[in-house]
Amino acid sequence: MDTLIGFLTSTSWLYWSLVTIYGITILSVIGVILSENRNPVKSLAWVTVLLLFPAVGLVLYIFFGRNLKSTHIISRRNKRKLKRNERGMNIDYNNIALSRESKQQILLAHTLCGASYYQGNNVGIFTSGKEKFDALEQDLRNAQSYIHLQYYIFEDDKTGHRIRDILMERAAAGVRVRVIYDHVGSFKAKQRFYKEMQDAGVMVHPFFRVAFPPFGTRINWRNHRKICIIDGKTGYIGGMNIADRYIKGVTYGIWRDTHLRITGPAISALQYSFAVDWSFMGQPLPDEELELSGAPNSDNAGMQMVTSGPTSQWNNIALVFLKAIANAKKSILIQTPYFLPTESLLKALQSAALSKVDVRIMIPLRSDSSMLRYASFSYIRECLRAGIKIYLYEAGMLHSKSIVIDDEFSTVGSTNFDFRSFEHNFECNMLIYSTEVNARMREIFAHDLKSCSRINATKWEKRPYTEKAKESIIRLLSPIL
Repeated sequence: MDTLIGFLTSTSWLYWSLVTIYGITILSVIGVILSENRNPVKSLAWVTVLLLFPAVGLVLYIFFGRNLKSTHIISRRNKRKLKRNERGMNIDYNNIALSRESKQQILLAHTLCGASYYQGNNVGIFTSGKEKFDALEQDLRNAQSYIHLQYYIFEDDKTGHRIRDILMERAAAGVRVRVIYDHVGSFKAKQRFYKEMQDAGVMVHPFFRVAFPPFGTRINWRNHRKICIIDGKTGYIGGMNIADRYIKGVTYGIWRDTHLRITGPAISALQYSFAVDWSFMGQPLPDEELELSGAPNSDNAGMQMVTSGPTSQWNNIALVFLKAIANAKKSILIQTPYFLPTESLLKALQSAALSKVDVRIMIPLRSDSSMLRYASFSYIRECLRAGIKIYLYEAGMLHSKSIVIDDEFSTVGSTNFDFRSFEHNFECNMLIYSTEVNARMREIFAHDLKSCSRINATKWEKRPYTEKAKESIIRLLSPIL
């Protein structure tokens, strides 16, 4: 009996000790959440989950709730070194032949992330995966000095093998080849695929390698950027990853995306972004290549590249989009695969439409993610009420990420119009100030409209209740989808 009492006493003491430690941990996490002064809705959501479902809530917070704001992704010394080599232009913004709104946009982007403005760039626009990869592969084969390639998804398929073989051949020829791929985005590719590149002399590294248990928390932070720089003369940026579906399409149609080929001094901005991410992985700065950036072209496309990520002090790209939408006087054309806007961006779009600005948003009828499709559809009713025109792309998967505003401004990049891109992913977008490029982008949007159906507000309201219920429930998860 004494033994049993002693056992119960000892286990009781252990039990209450664990309960106390667990309770202190939960309260400490709640204290951290409150001290970060986040959006009250998000803070309240996390506190509620932690109080009602402590164990599950703690795991979810560790994986998806941590805040990296103001974390330094590169040392100040290396940042200064890169800035010296970036070859940014000394420009009197008051004398640029642009509208007052565009000048404000340029200054905002520069203040947020030091984005330099470059004049005299040539811009090629791809809306077909085959055309983009034909051009990219040819440029890669012609590389003489170096190749910097960074993609969220680098698939182990026919397209991926073609790119890989070219990179290996160029490395064998003495070209310096550096490759960054996102570990989460490229989960499907076998490690042998990358090892073969390494064995051939290609310097290839995953961004934020996810290994359990120590680095499981990295799974929520993804490098979604898709850029390539070749010899400091040619650059690519946009929404296309390296995968067969960008050429072959999917079972329900084509895979429609937008990508840019750039020549001119704006290549320096691509170089800077790549060098920062390369340094973040503990690799030496490829600073010698930055000096090779191309000279201005005769074309007059002004450009800035804005980067954003969970380590940024501000949500850079979200603020740039917000300013551009607020500046609109005539029209706003948006293409995005996922439409999960922040409250401020939704209000900005509604305000523009209510001010009789022609606001048009194009999203896919069928998506590669059912959850994101339901979440996107949950915002349509609020848009329609304000007079925003919503178009559903029916020819396949619309993966294009572009915005065209009035007659002078447009942007293409990796950023989806959703919470994840604005707050959790490492993203990059090229801002383009050019009436000529703007006109081409408007023509592309008009062409895609032929493959769309416009949503009728009355018919939308008459949809089955079950569909509306799914959308409302999944919308609750929007901040972490």
